[in-house]
This record gives sequence, structure tokens and C-alpha cells, in this order.
Amino acid sequence: MLVDTSDKLLRERGALMTSKTRREFTEEFKREAVLLLESSGRPLMQVAREFGIEPSMLRNWRARGHGPAGLAAGQGGTGKVTLPASPEQAEIRQLRKELERAQMERDILRKAIGIFSGPPR
Repeated sequence: MLVDTSDKLLRERGALMTSKTRREFTEEFKREAVLLLESSGRPLMQVAREFGIEPSMLRNWRARGHGPAGLAAGQGGTGKVTLPASPEQAEIRQLRKELERAQMERDILRKAIGIFSGPPR
């Protein structure tokens, strides 16, 4: 007895798994995810779950230098570190850094809400 195992026949019978569409993420999304991972102190698994991605993706993005450490290492940033001229300037720099982080987290959450509350695809 011959059995036809062509892809078409297997698809018709539901025996062949159809491939999932590959999701693509922007560089900005990758940077934001890695930055949040590094700055929040939360476990990688938790951050990946919040973004709706696999932990291995986030791990790979971090290893490839999509975060701030990668930028300072010569992948787009200057890598220069300047010392503040006064304690007031140091405080201002620290507050700006905290504000930027809070704004980035807010933007990420807004995007996540938009993704998860949008119409189903």
C-alpha cells in the first residue's frame, strides 16, 4: 500500500504543522526591552513575559548589545564619561536619568497596552 505524504495532502488532513509567521521587532523596541531589563533589576523571565516575547530573544538582544552597555561600547554611543562640575549638576544629571527611565517605562507600557488591547489578528 502506497501512502501519499506530500505536503499538500498532509496540510489537508491537518497532519502538517503550518509555520508560524515570524515576528520582527524594531531596534528601538529591542533597546527599550534590554534597558528595562538592566535598569529594573527584575528577572529576565518576568521582563520577557511582560513584553510578550521569549526569554531567549531578550537574552540574545542583551548579548548583541542592544542595551545602553552596547551603546557605550562603541555601537552608536560615544562611550565618553564626563565628571560633573558641581554636586548640583550631578544631582540634575541623576534626576534627568531617572526621569528618562520613568518616561521610557511609561512609553513601553503604553505600547504594550496598545498591543494587547487592540483587535485580535
